[in-house]
Amino acid sequence: MDLIIKKWIDPHFDTGGWEYFDLSCKNRDDTEDKCLFDAVAAGARIGAIFKEPTVTPTAIQKELLGLKKTWGSPNGAMRRGWNGITISRDTIHIEGMELGYKKPVLFERHAVGGEYGAGFKAGIGKGKVVTVHLGADGDATIVDQRDLSDDNNAVVTYHNPIDNVTDLAHHFFARCLVADGGKGVVPYVVTKKTVFKWQEGFWVAMKEVFDAHYKDKYLAKGLLETVGGELPHLISDAATMQIIRWTGGGFGMAAHNYDGDMLTDEVAQVHRSPGFINSVLIGKKANGEIIKEYEASHGTVADMDAARLRGEETSLNPLGMVEALFGAMDHSADLAGGREDVKDFTASLRKIVHKCMVEGKGTRDLCGPSGLTTEQFIDEVASQIGKDVSAATAAPTKPVAAEKDVDDEAINALFNELDTDGNGVIDKAELKAGLIKLNLAPIPMIKTLKADT
Repeated sequence: MDLIIKKWIDPHFDTGGWEYFDLSCKNRDDTEDKCLFDAVAAGARIGAIFKEPTVTPTAIQKELLGLKKTWGSPNGAMRRGWNGITISRDTIHIEGMELGYKKPVLFERHAVGGEYGAGFKAGIGKGKVVTVHLGADGDATIVDQRDLSDDNNAVVTYHNPIDNVTDLAHHFFARCLVADGGKGVVPYVVTKKTVFKWQEGFWVAMKEVFDAHYKDKYLAKGLLETVGGELPHLISDAATMQIIRWTGGGFGMAAHNYDGDMLTDEVAQVHRSPGFINSVLIGKKANGEIIKEYEASHGTVADMDAARLRGEETSLNPLGMVEALFGAMDHSADLAGGREDVKDFTASLRKIVHKCMVEGKGTRDLCGPSGLTTEQFIDEVASQIGKDVSAATAAPTKPVAAEKDVDDEAINALFNELDTDGNGVIDKAELKAGLIKLNLAPIPMIKTLKADT
């Protein structure tokens, strides 16, 4: 990102008011995490944040980097410090480029609760575990008690806040209603409430908001015609399958923290890569003002960074990080009272980035072996800033995989499996049967959800 800011932003835009915080493992270690606390405090004050991918060190990295400890993920501190409500992750679409989903897919991942904030104790032997809640008034309530018959157990405790699900619901339903150029998309609430009974509260809170504030608006747009006229619920198992099947897009999902994390990874893979998914943490100040923290949905590309440090050539697609930077700049413009000059600047840059990718001047994950290196792509975009940017003139470029990356043995095995009569040709019937067997057969979005299984 240093190169991008140096070549795309600094020559054309005043960044003098920007505040920077080094959240590298080494600096967190040297400052005993003061740098993280300072960043969280600044984010709460400013309200518009851009975050690059960070490393949460493993035990091996702790030794390699000479750290005092394996510092925890900074994301948890940020979500708590900014009163995180939801993490919005949506597909990025580029005109003239064929990706996984034809229409937008929107996702809300509850920003707090679940396994990510769990307390645990490993190596617990036989005995009894009692989970007790001590109320503010001092009253004690037994939440759970169970006997342990194994010699070695891991005991885990976590909770899911429900209070801010109302805010999540309003954010989700309002976004889905105007997505896809104002046409709207179908909203789904995803839980495993048939088995995890404690998830019922999430569904109830979402449905109450929908029925009271949004249902009539969705009905007026015809967005509930395929789902029985009501807010649809999906069991998380079913959601994993529909994400693969509904490649036409045009839907949104809202889920608990862990389910949202896993399902958005799946959305990213269907849509080409995590580089084509954005990620925005939505929080709230005490005065109700919205805090937005933008980052790429993917983490640090460790293998590519290691190659860069060795002086090797790399070709990293920066789209996710670039969209995050543009998003943070746009939100800061809103907080400043509507700085249209800022939004005009980011819109122009976004158009140039997309144009380069469509015209075959993107990185190699998009354009194959003939694609540009990371540095070449940054220079190409920089060279076009300030010029008249019209629509892409080259033929639309479809993402391609380099031939060297294809597993020929796996291709042969799959072909032989689909070619059931062994004649060396896969006809339509064999293709259909194979796709059904692989659970990849395209089907229409379900009209009604008969039962949660």
